[in-house]
Amino acid sequence: MWKVLLVEDEVFVRESVREIISWEELGFTVIGESGNGTEALAMIIQDVPDLVLTDIVMPGMDGLELLKQTRQAGLKTKFVMLTCMGEFEYVRRAMEYGASNYILKLSMSVNSLRDTLRKVSAELGASAEVPTKANHHEVSPPATVLTPTPASPSLTTSPAALSETDLPFTPVREPMVKHPEISKIIEYIGQHYDQDITVKSMSRFVMMGENYVSALFKKKTGHTLIHYLHGVRMEKAAEYLRETNLPVQEIGYRVGFGSDNYFIKIFKRWTGCTPSQYRHRS
Repeated sequence: MWKVLLVEDEVFVRESVREIISWEELGFTVIGESGNGTEALAMIIQDVPDLVLTDIVMPGMDGLELLKQTRQAGLKTKFVMLTCMGEFEYVRRAMEYGASNYILKLSMSVNSLRDTLRKVSAELGASAEVPTKANHHEVSPPATVLTPTPASPSLTTSPAALSETDLPFTPVREPMVKHPEISKIIEYIGQHYDQDITVKSMSRFVMMGENYVSALFKKKTGHTLIHYLHGVRMEKAAEYLRETNLPVQEIGYRVGFGSDNYFIKIFKRWTGCTPSQYRHRS
C-alpha cells in the first residue's frame, strides 16, 4: 500500500478528499492529515509518505515551499497539488520542482482524483523507490496482531498436514505502548472490532485531534490505525473460518465488514487466499 499524507488548511476540503475516495481499492492508505505546511513537513520527515496531496496556498508555509523543503531534505515523495483558478504560476513552479500533477479544486471529482492516483501509483511502481528514511521505534512486551504476507501461498498442501502456524498468516508482535490514549484505542479495537471504527471516531473517543491521533498511532505502533484494525479483524475471521461453519458473508459481517466483497478482498490481501480457500485448507 502506498502511503498518503493529506495537507489542506480548509477542513471541509480535506474531509471531502478523504471521504470521496476508496483509497485502499486504489492501493493507497491515508497515514495522516495536516492543516499547515510546517506541521506537514515534520510528518513527511517522520513518516516518509509515498504521496503528498497538498493545497498550494496556505497560511505560513505554503504547498510550494513544502515541496521545496521536502526535496531539500533528500526525499523523493510524490506531490499532487490542489489549486484554485489563477494560481497557475504556483503550479508551474511546483511542476519544476517535480510535482506529479495538479487538480483544480472547483472541478475536483471522484474520477479526476482516481485518475490522478492511478497515474501516481504507476509512477511509484515503475520507480520502485525505497524511502531514504525509516522509522525506528523501541518496542516493549507485545500484543499479537497479524500482518499480510506478500507471497501467494500454494493451495496444494494436504489439509491434514496443515497446522495453524502453517497457514498463510504471519503473527507479528505489536509494541504495547505506554501512551495512555493509544493504549485506550488499542483496547477499544480489541473489544469493538466488529463496529464501525475510523480515525475520526477514535480521535473523538480519546478527545484528541484527528491528525495528531493518526500520526501518534503510527509512531507508537508502527502501523496505521486502519491497518492495525484490519489485523485484529483478520485474526478473528480466521478463527471463525477454522472453528465454525458460518457463511463467509456472515463472518465478514461479524468482524466489522458491511460488504462481503470488501471482506474477501482484504482477507486475500492479508493471506494470499480467499476465506473459502483458507477454510478448506484448515
